[in-house]
Amino acid sequence: MAPIGRVLVVALVVAGAPTAEAETLRIELNKLTFTPLERKALVGDTIEWVNSDFVAHTATARDHSFDVMLEPGKSGRYTVHKTGAVNYYCRFHPNMTGRITVGE
Repeated sequence: MAPIGRVLVVALVVAGAPTAEAETLRIELNKLTFTPLERKALVGDTIEWVNSDFVAHTATARDHSFDVMLEPGKSGRYTVHKTGAVNYYCRFHPNMTGRITVGE
C-alpha cells in the first residue's frame, strides 16, 4: 500500500528581531505652554497630555483628528493611527501650539 501523503512542517524562527511596543508619550501643559512643543511618535503610540495649569485647556488637532479636553489637574489621551505631522493648539488659548510627527 502506498502512503497517502506526507506533511511538511516548517517552523520560522526570527532570532533577535526587535518587537515594537506602543509607548505612552507625555506632554505637559504648564504656564500656558505645551512641553515639549514637538513630539515624535510611532503609529500605535498614545499621547498623554497632563494639565498642570490652573485653567482648562484643549489639545485640538488642526486636521480635526483629535480634540482632547483637559481640565486643571487632569490628563487626556489620544492614540495615533496614521503617519504624518499634526499641528495642534488650545481652543481657549490659540497661542498655545504643539506638533506631533508620527512615523511607522
